[in-house]
Amino acid sequence: MRHDRPHTTYRSTLSFGMLLGLIVITGPVHAGSDSMLEVGKFSAASPEGSFPDGWEPLNFDKIPKHTSYQLVKDHETVVVKATSKQSSSGLTRKITINPKEFPVVQWRWKVDNILQAGDVTKKEGDDYPARLYITFEYDSRKVGFFEKARFELVKLAYGQYPPTGAINYIWESHSPIGTIVPNPYTDYVQMIVIQSGTQRVGEWVIEERNVYEDYKKAFGEEPTNISGVAIMTDTDNTKESATAYFGDIVFKKAATP
Repeated sequence: MRHDRPHTTYRSTLSFGMLLGLIVITGPVHAGSDSMLEVGKFSAASPEGSFPDGWEPLNFDKIPKHTSYQLVKDHETVVVKATSKQSSSGLTRKITINPKEFPVVQWRWKVDNILQAGDVTKKEGDDYPARLYITFEYDSRKVGFFEKARFELVKLAYGQYPPTGAINYIWESHSPIGTIVPNPYTDYVQMIVIQSGTQRVGEWVIEERNVYEDYKKAFGEEPTNISGVAIMTDTDNTKESATAYFGDIVFKKAATP
């Protein structure tokens, strides 16, 4: 287990700011079911109506232009439409999930375009037409000496620690599917490319990932409980535009061999 990650300068408008943003959403929801957790039941909402309970906007102080999120009907099913024009913001839900009990996340998404200047390895290319963001609860063993002071200050200010780990499932522009790299701003966030390029642009794609196994592969250690889920479309770094759609998000137990 890595006890001392390198000291990193965080960008308040994404990476660490995203982790911080997920601790200020009103009240956690402790999920529980026999075989499946419906985390984002967007299809049960009304077009142009309110988002399902627990879902809240996440805006960044230093980014004046926010991505637009609205509920729309697509082929008779209500989904989230995200429109980003040189902007960044997200939709988040704070929820407690044991990744060993419900390791599999399933969702579907569609993008109208990719970003020409998108590049998962560079700060100036750290934009994606679609991403699913999953955060994990604070674990003091995963924080180095100097960074621990920063986390303690956040705890004093907000009464709660921010997460110490996150996975981003992203639709990238050029990197090969299967690429796993640290976010260019912080290695507390690991980026996993699961769609790339234009081949499936305009097509609904159903995704299913084992979050528990992905975390161990990306971070080389056991995960803590999942603490939040977010969707995001952002183009503030590349200064481009993107439109994406997100369907329902569920967590499931692993299939029995």
